[in-house]
Amino acid sequence: MPLSEPTPQTLTNPLQRLVMATRPGFLSASLLAAVLGLAAAAYDGIGLDPVTALLTVLGAVVVHAGINVLNDYYDALGGSDELNHDRIFPFTGGSRFIQNGVWSPRRMALFGWGLLAVGSVIGLGLVAVTGPGLVGIGLAGVLLGWAYSARGVDLVGRGLGELAVAVGFGVLIPLGADWVQRGTFAWTPLAAGGPFGLLTLNLLFVNQFPDHRADAVAGKRHWVVRLGVRRARWLYGPVALGAYGILIAAVTVGTLPPLALLALLSLWPASRAWLRLIRFAEVPAFLEPAIRRSISALAEYAVFVAAALAMAG
Repeated sequence: MPLSEPTPQTLTNPLQRLVMATRPGFLSASLLAAVLGLAAAAYDGIGLDPVTALLTVLGAVVVHAGINVLNDYYDALGGSDELNHDRIFPFTGGSRFIQNGVWSPRRMALFGWGLLAVGSVIGLGLVAVTGPGLVGIGLAGVLLGWAYSARGVDLVGRGLGELAVAVGFGVLIPLGADWVQRGTFAWTPLAAGGPFGLLTLNLLFVNQFPDHRADAVAGKRHWVVRLGVRRARWLYGPVALGAYGILIAAVTVGTLPPLALLALLSLWPASRAWLRLIRFAEVPAFLEPAIRRSISALAEYAVFVAAALAMAG
């Protein structure tokens, strides 16, 4: 049964409002990315500190939540969410907090900046424990997330948002989580995180199809708008194959353990998502299964690889 969009009448609990404004269904992406980084450190024989590990995951999720909230705010300023009549809630079209009158744009912005502030404080606490090497990674993550939709920068509107997401979730979060434990650079978190970043890109990409008409009117020129739905639908598969190609290469050269190949099982939901997208790219109402399968592929990959790293370490 589809979820109903939030309204002031149906969402009266203040705590529930705080949670739902962050689009919590997507926060698992940052959580899993951080877990991959921690698992990479454990695989290389680094003893994990439970306190800093927990703070790392919490910081990544809080920053991600802040970025989601600010994304809704900036999309409201640009008008894309207001124009979006093809949305598939809760996956596309934003949280609907501003459009449905749950919160004002100002309150949404303040909450988003507040979450980024809390995440930054957590990050600075980790820097105090692990050293200044983490500053660059954390700062890059926050700036990239803010720049994704911020007015005047608007990476997604310039066709760079997809790459920003791949770098954020596939490079910066796993590398940062690993760095907190290891204190130096290593290839293992990048080998584990790279495919995850590409699968996260695909999740963002498939979400753009229901939104593309409104986004085009609002000047939000992401890949689907630039290519058009008929051409763009063919891109999902090569991106997924690139992700699994990196996984196989990393196992072949010994950066990841052979057990990590179990993550190839996530090819099944990814391939089914692509087939669904090919068939219904021009029919937004039929794309929810493709979105759900993309989420499944992302989660299954992360779980299998993290488990393999933990067991082989």
